[in-house]
Amino acid sequence: MKIKTQNIFIAGLFLIGFSSCSDLLDESPKTVAVENFYNTAEEAEAAVNAIYTPLRSTRAEQIVILDTHTDWGYGRGSRAQYNDFAALNATNTNTAGSRWDSFYLAIRNANLVISNVPNGNSISEEDINYYTAEAKFLRGLAYFDLVRNWAGVPLRTEETMEQIDLPRSSSEEVYQLIVNDLKFAETHLKESPKHLGRPTVFAAKAMLADVYLNMGDYEMAREKSKEVIDSNQFSLVPISSAEDIRSKIFGAELLTSSEELFYLKYAREPGQGNYILWILNHPSTGYFSFGGAYAHYSDSTDLFYQEWDEMDIRKDLWDNIDFGLGPTTLVSNKYVDPDAISQNGAGNDLPIYRYPEVLLIFAEADARTSGSPSPEAIEAYNQVHRRAYGFNPTQSSEVDLVAESNSLEEFIDAVLQEKAYEFQFEGKRWYDLKRTGKAAETILTYRGKTIAEAHYLWPIPQQEINFNGAINPETDQNPGY
Repeated sequence: MKIKTQNIFIAGLFLIGFSSCSDLLDESPKTVAVENFYNTAEEAEAAVNAIYTPLRSTRAEQIVILDTHTDWGYGRGSRAQYNDFAALNATNTNTAGSRWDSFYLAIRNANLVISNVPNGNSISEEDINYYTAEAKFLRGLAYFDLVRNWAGVPLRTEETMEQIDLPRSSSEEVYQLIVNDLKFAETHLKESPKHLGRPTVFAAKAMLADVYLNMGDYEMAREKSKEVIDSNQFSLVPISSAEDIRSKIFGAELLTSSEELFYLKYAREPGQGNYILWILNHPSTGYFSFGGAYAHYSDSTDLFYQEWDEMDIRKDLWDNIDFGLGPTTLVSNKYVDPDAISQNGAGNDLPIYRYPEVLLIFAEADARTSGSPSPEAIEAYNQVHRRAYGFNPTQSSEVDLVAESNSLEEFIDAVLQEKAYEFQFEGKRWYDLKRTGKAAETILTYRGKTIAEAHYLWPIPQQEINFNGAINPETDQNPGY
């Protein structure tokens, strides 16, 4: 069995990150940290590793929850409530609060790096900039999750991290911090990862493109996505079967691929594995060695599934499994690891940004900027679409979309639908539906549900209200809570 070489990096994340996270929660960590830490490149890297730990622990859960807020995904048990589109009940409010805490722990660990590493006494300026850039990239990632799910949030930075009572900033202010962090990361990260799993210049550009898309700045989204495309550093992995997708793009023993921009890394080691496989898999399939909770599913009678072309290989990433809801129930087989060591011990990495997303961001942003789908935008879309049918992504095929048959709005709809097929259980669809204003119509059409206003955002957690005196529960809480 092949052992992932990035395990050294991952083990470092756990050993250093675990101790760092607990130490950094102490009331006065700076007494030790500033005097005895952050002085060398090795110490800076150890501090950066602590940022990954809370992100890795919560990202799989975040993704599957987001994909219940869609036209294709359902949750089972306590997670079924998400499909009511009527806001969160008490149980799911609490779990959302736990995710909030994880994001802010990552932010706090990033702030400690950003604040202290520049003062190190045995570290080069180049290393200072590099590790600060990595910390800012990860801080930007955490705030990007926060602002899209909670809107304006308290902006805890290296300058305000000691301030307990901190009011909510506006969404615009949060987005500006994210852009500033990613611009710094884009300037000071490396073109190739120092270790697999660390961000690069191109990962920063890809996330910037996504951020600009969510801000409605389509010209900058086009510019940043095109810079990734024009680098010629990435390409789509050719496939001819669903097994190719499972093994060559999401495989448990896969080190990296030509389409990886930024993935959170996992390994079959205690405390280092991916939890999403246990959430999604069904014990009857043998795809995962520890059974599975099959807590998320779909249904083949749904209009979404019915409209999906049978020749699209991605449709084979679902199995019909009747676990009590009927023979049309579908369970995902996208992530598999029959050699996992525990329920949370699968070796599959978790994609945050893949090259097909960059192509589709470019396709949408270019078309919106130009006012019509250009040949370049259509080609970017077609590369992802062709690959899904087993064709060479860069050569014309019988499934190609042609310019003459699509208006701007039809093309945007095609791009969004392609993303819906491509990124299932990667947490993208709900964000697309919200930012384009298509959520209400789509959910009504495909689910027969009317989305409550409160369902668009999650509630500010009670623990934040209890301990942050600048948060007024009457005026600062999100609508409906």
